[in-house]
Amino acid sequence: MDNSNSTNLDPTIIVIFGVTGDLAKRKILPAIYHLLKDGLLPDKLKIIGTSRTKITLNRLITDLELCVLEQNKVCDSLVLAKFKSILELIQLNPQNPKDFPILNTKLSQIEEANKICFNRLFYLAVPPDVVEDIIKILGLSGLNRSCIHNKAKTRLLIEKPFGNDLNSAKRLISNISHFFKEDQLFRIDHYLAKEMAQNIITFRKYNPIFNQIWDSELIKSVKIKVYENIGIEKRINFYENTGALRDILQSHLLALLTLVTFDIPKNISDINSLHKSKLKLLKKVKLKDSKNIANNLIVGQYKSYRREIKNKNSFTETFVSLSLKIDNLKWNGVNFILVTGKNLKYKKTKIEITFRANKQMAENKLTFRLQPNEGIDLKLNLKKPGLDNQITKTNMDFSYKNSFPSDPGHPDAYERVLIDSLKGDLSLFPTNDEIIESWKIIQPILTSWNKSQTNKNLIIYNDQINPNLIK
Repeated sequence: MDNSNSTNLDPTIIVIFGVTGDLAKRKILPAIYHLLKDGLLPDKLKIIGTSRTKITLNRLITDLELCVLEQNKVCDSLVLAKFKSILELIQLNPQNPKDFPILNTKLSQIEEANKICFNRLFYLAVPPDVVEDIIKILGLSGLNRSCIHNKAKTRLLIEKPFGNDLNSAKRLISNISHFFKEDQLFRIDHYLAKEMAQNIITFRKYNPIFNQIWDSELIKSVKIKVYENIGIEKRINFYENTGALRDILQSHLLALLTLVTFDIPKNISDINSLHKSKLKLLKKVKLKDSKNIANNLIVGQYKSYRREIKNKNSFTETFVSLSLKIDNLKWNGVNFILVTGKNLKYKKTKIEITFRANKQMAENKLTFRLQPNEGIDLKLNLKKPGLDNQITKTNMDFSYKNSFPSDPGHPDAYERVLIDSLKGDLSLFPTNDEIIESWKIIQPILTSWNKSQTNKNLIIYNDQINPNLIK
């Protein structure tokens, strides 16, 4: 355990609602373990996990995927002991206001024992239909106001989805705003916390050769793809009410599109300027063909989906390809395509930027790989070795694992999310206005679908979609 550096982070209590759930066990608690091992968490830290049912600490630890990244998948004994010492479990029904005095008492006891006021970070790792109840009860219980001395920060970490359509998103934001201010809200988009996603801004800003050609004059198209090789697994109820358009495209893919196309402020450390520029861009994103909704998208469903959910009449899409445009001078004429699908042959997330060509030259293509094998490659035209002047395509490739072989591994996305929320850094977290604008972009599609589910015209696929369909 590396304790050589002080983090200078304020004393904090992290309260995880849903600590026995899949997200907490696979992502949140392992992220805390690794941050603890690297000495990146506050010197004074307490983790409170809440669960509807009674569970022992040892049982919870046994169920965790805590050390899958460690050598031989074995935990560091000192770190594990420290992890256990700061983690405490309480039984609490998150929808029952009568249970919250238990939590309030526990937080006060920790602060009184340390004789200081702790920051409080409430992580809602719970199903979407429980979120508003918890937020309301936290507010009515006074837990949105920090400790009795009112000298520390209280923050709220919320997983997507942020609404199910434009109206529900507006309603959710309105209800939350009664109890928590904008600077207390951290809405998680873990795609933005990936190392390669963060590098997009750096790449654009600090490489003049690309900075000067980053517009419609030289860029022909941008394709953003998130392919998954798994189906919906155990998330039947969630997915039947969500689908690929809401689950991935409305949040993750639109966020990545914004990173690629927004005007980067002179001072990227200025969080307000950063979000103002993102919002300005989102307001210009439109369906490519606003008159005929069907012309903008291709939707599909993998072949075994209806059998898995035991509903032969389901029209829930597991694949969607959406064509967009950005209605401003800088990006006029560029084709933007967002694609996501489940149960496909490969798992990959990448952003492909194709530059314009002419009769003498083939296209150049720049690709950001977010997963797997994070990195960047650039497709160039070069002369083949030999006496003939034959032109061939070749790749210049940068990958993290090859360029930084001594790097033990950059932070997991959830590690980044936790650290930024502990610091109060809102750079990676969308604002209320950004959430609303992202829903406005796809609401015409949802409205069309609501008129008749059969309007989706689903393509049934096995493990791949004909690439010729994705134009």
